[in-house]
Amino acid sequence: MLGTAAAADTGERTAGSSVGSALSWTHVADSSGVQASNYLFATDHGSILHPGNTALSIVLGLEFAGWKIIVITAIWLIGYALSFAWLNLISKALLAVGHSLTGQITTPAMLITAATIGAFFVAWFVIRGYVAKATIQAATMVMVGVLGPLFLSEPLADVLSSNGLVAQGRDLGIEVAAGLNGNATVDPTNMVATMQATLTDNFARRPLQVWNFGHVIDTEAGCRAMWSAGVAAGNENQVKKGIGGCGDTAAAETMNNPGFEQIATGVLLLLSGTILLLFGATLAIKVIWAALDTIYHGLMSIFGFAAGGFVYGPTQTFLIRNIVDGFVAAARMTAFTIFLGVYVLILRDLFDAAGDQVMVVFVIGAVLEIIAIFQLKRLNRSLHSGNEWIANRFALAVQSAGTKGGSGGGSGSARAIGMGTMGANHSLGAGMLPIFAAASTIGNSPITEFLWGRTRNPLRPNARMEKRSQVGQWGFWGADGVGGPDGDYAQSYMHRPLYWKAALAAVEGRGGSSILAGGASQRSLLGAAVSLQGLMDVGGKSADARAALLKAHYGDETIHRAVRAWQIVESDANGWTLSNKNLGHVVSAVHRVNATALDMVAGVGEAPDAAAAIATLQATAFRFHRTYRGGVTLDHGNSHGPQSTWVNDYFANPTETKISFLQKVASGGTVSAADDAVLNGISQVNATRMMDAIGTRHAEEILDSVNKYVANPQDPQLLRDARRSISAATNTDLWATGTKRTPWNALVPPGEHWSGDPAVMSAWASSHAAVVDALNNG
Repeated sequence: MLGTAAAADTGERTAGSSVGSALSWTHVADSSGVQASNYLFATDHGSILHPGNTALSIVLGLEFAGWKIIVITAIWLIGYALSFAWLNLISKALLAVGHSLTGQITTPAMLITAATIGAFFVAWFVIRGYVAKATIQAATMVMVGVLGPLFLSEPLADVLSSNGLVAQGRDLGIEVAAGLNGNATVDPTNMVATMQATLTDNFARRPLQVWNFGHVIDTEAGCRAMWSAGVAAGNENQVKKGIGGCGDTAAAETMNNPGFEQIATGVLLLLSGTILLLFGATLAIKVIWAALDTIYHGLMSIFGFAAGGFVYGPTQTFLIRNIVDGFVAAARMTAFTIFLGVYVLILRDLFDAAGDQVMVVFVIGAVLEIIAIFQLKRLNRSLHSGNEWIANRFALAVQSAGTKGGSGGGSGSARAIGMGTMGANHSLGAGMLPIFAAASTIGNSPITEFLWGRTRNPLRPNARMEKRSQVGQWGFWGADGVGGPDGDYAQSYMHRPLYWKAALAAVEGRGGSSILAGGASQRSLLGAAVSLQGLMDVGGKSADARAALLKAHYGDETIHRAVRAWQIVESDANGWTLSNKNLGHVVSAVHRVNATALDMVAGVGEAPDAAAAIATLQATAFRFHRTYRGGVTLDHGNSHGPQSTWVNDYFANPTETKISFLQKVASGGTVSAADDAVLNGISQVNATRMMDAIGTRHAEEILDSVNKYVANPQDPQLLRDARRSISAATNTDLWATGTKRTPWNALVPPGEHWSGDPAVMSAWASSHAAVVDALNNG
């Protein structure tokens, strides 16, 4: 069935080429460096005059395709399990789960409560006269208190890191296996590929040659090279010519005359390959199971170090068992890897001793593989029992010290408290259910809710947010008795996913508002300003920014600087009496940039504050431009038409009289030819379009000048250019609205004459070097 599916679309390609392309991703290669996915079965495919050969070649091709899939998959599976590449796929998610669980459980209230309960047992033992037992319990609590912060700071790191216990056990096992195979020194990473190459030689290359040619042709150097070259090229004709010309006439004869014996050989190879696949799957499951068991116990250790380890009895035993299992997992990985190394060594020696009698080895090897599967299960049970024994002895040592009538460490058959049925069960199902049940009972307890500050079901995710939302909704603890500072929190809690997704989409360019400069980090201050803009686009406020940016993976310091800059700009924008709110934010932002820049030059400013101000300026300029990008075409695209000429003249020499005349015509009035000859002939519609074009051009000039300054903050002239563009826009706004200029309601333009004082330029550039780094890298 596998062969039929694999060979359904061979077409004009060589036998097995379709299945080869489907297996190329495995990168399984033999000791000669030939990819196993390129292996092919060279034979006479018959013709109209030889229909028998055609039928035989079809059957052989189907067998070969199925055998190839099974054998290569089995060899790849063994290497994949030992390479730990699968662990890299899940490590980030598991580390995040560990950190999240730690953040929910490790609270001062939990620590104080657990330590108090543990101290009660110490006092009780002293009162009862068990001084040694009280001493052991106190020492255990101190040890948990010292080791707990080290473990909880990076939970699962000892398991999931490249130098973790499981990886070290794997590496030690590979080194021992390499020594058994005759390698004095070895790189564990490369040894996995070496094991795969040995398995490929013994279970794929040699069997295929016996099947195809009647014997192993690798014994002849010329035939070995010809076959390797032809298979590597994926060319069946090249293989036929090479074998025919290398001097092995028997191999050429068998290759060109397919027979029923080859079909029978293929059946035997399929059966032995299936057994190999079963062995590989069993080994891979054991390896992955051992690692996942360790991860499970690492997660459970969080409960122990956070609280359970302080309390005498089952919870303390639970922590001991989890710690012991982490170390035993390394022993498991070592044992499994050595087991594989010994198995590969035995099979290699069998193949070397058998010579051309490969099929005999396959029969014996199939029996050995079946036995190895049962032995592997027995080895796993032995290691499991040893793990339980070690954990039990440690727990007994802690619980039985100094007990009247006791034996110190307990008898050989004694079971420590907590090492009963639940203690002996490692499964991820039955073993975790009692733990989850206990956690649920604790979480739903009124006492637990009271200890957590009246938080309902405090072990649930976001329980504190839910509490805050309820407080804000009902106004129990508000400063004004109505809801106080938490009055809007219920709404924020409901919109929390919307806010952080909008912040993330904006900086990644999926929200249609990405303005990141080339080369800037997405998690820099520049990126944070973009995310803040995306947050505001969906109705968020500055109060929602910290939670949203944390969820969008920004650093705490970056969030603090970016939000502070944004809030300062928002607060100052209310003082600019402009008709356009977005333009007011731009004016406020450039004012903030100018102030922080002067602080940097004076040596009293901080680079992150200046960078955050620059990033906020770019975000406000982008928002202003996004609202007023117009798209108006004057004079039907004629850049020298009267409308375009008038607008260009206004930007070259802007005056209040000009804009007032244009505004009068746009409002339905008229202007005499003596006042303005161009506007005298302009209709109301075209005058309105010219007003729109002026607003669009101001927005474009502001964004363009701001972007140039963001790209090079070390050039003060670029900031002067940005201020000039923004000041020109504020002039147009004040003239159009009839607002009189005051010392505080408009941006002061830069001076008319400035030749770029070298001293100022040098001081500015040197002080802003750190601003550039903070702006782009965070």
